[in-house]
Amino acid sequence: MVVMTGYGIAMPVLPFYVESLGGRGVHYGLLIASYGVMQLIFAPVWGSLSDKYGRKPILLVGLIGLGMAMSLFALANKLWMLYAAQMLSGGLSSATLPAAQAYVGDSTTQEERGGAMGKIGGAIGLGIVLGPGIGGLLAHWSIATPFLTASGFCLLTFMIILVWLPESLPKENRCKTIDIEFMKIKGLWQVISTSIGFGLVVAFMAIFSQVLFSSIFGLYALEKFSYGPEQVGTILMVMGIMYALAQGLMVGPITKRFGEEKVISSALIGTALGFILILLANTFFTLLVAVSCFILLNSLLKPSALAFVSKNIEGNQGKAMGITESYMSLGRIIGPLWGGMIFDVNIHYPFFSGILILFIMFLATLRRIKVKKG
Repeated sequence: MVVMTGYGIAMPVLPFYVESLGGRGVHYGLLIASYGVMQLIFAPVWGSLSDKYGRKPILLVGLIGLGMAMSLFALANKLWMLYAAQMLSGGLSSATLPAAQAYVGDSTTQEERGGAMGKIGGAIGLGIVLGPGIGGLLAHWSIATPFLTASGFCLLTFMIILVWLPESLPKENRCKTIDIEFMKIKGLWQVISTSIGFGLVVAFMAIFSQVLFSSIFGLYALEKFSYGPEQVGTILMVMGIMYALAQGLMVGPITKRFGEEKVISSALIGTALGFILILLANTFFTLLVAVSCFILLNSLLKPSALAFVSKNIEGNQGKAMGITESYMSLGRIIGPLWGGMIFDVNIHYPFFSGILILFIMFLATLRRIKVKKG
């Protein structure tokens, strides 16, 4: 929650920060993409290191790194300093999620895992809700204030983990050596053919579709409805609440009853239908309902994918969660770049492309389930 609150605090502030330092839209897009690139490179490394040294030290590294990055944002007076802060944030904060997810894998049974991963998703959703609100409120004093506040949150959480959090991975269960092959593009492609490949593709699809929406929604609302920050902020806040509730309360019972693969197939077609509803919406209320339906079903994908990966890997939970985080980082990179590119052609094209890609993935999932039963 703290990591995503820190990320969310920056969201409403960064465009103004970039503009104040002489940047343009292209700089903002590259700034967002650079975060995903650093996560793509470093998340598997941190996951593997957590298999060797334990989850707690890696969590601490991630939090202190994010705190340093937030402080650098606050001090930035040149455009390059924003890039440096964002890359530091992506590279070091990427230690937290693989380690936290592996901690859950260490501490739960297979039956409990889907619900536990959902609770992590709920905490992420809560951070997404809190972050932009805190950032917008604190920016009233200065652009630097939100980042200094986020840095303070990181320090506080660092101290809580250092003092109170027990280690979940006993020394006798740790890896003697580490292999960080997965951080390479060749390794990322090769792992598709392994037992966790399906979960990795779903994890990518979950983030790709979510970021495809969030990266162009403000522009879409402005172009189609002439909405301003207040209306867009309200919709995104409701979206974050739905995301937190779905992952925190729904995922566990649903995956326990139906299994990850059935939940994934339903969520894929449901997310595609959510895109259709957004295209059909013509009032603030119908748009709010459409976005809520979209995120409600989309939010089931990520924890189901994480639970699938965790169940289908023997040992090396940290490494598996690290590579999963890299696939999600690919979604964070490709989603906004693709969405922004085709939005300039037609404001509806990002949604049409999302519908098509999700429907193809839905058919592939149905085929997988059928083959498995056969």
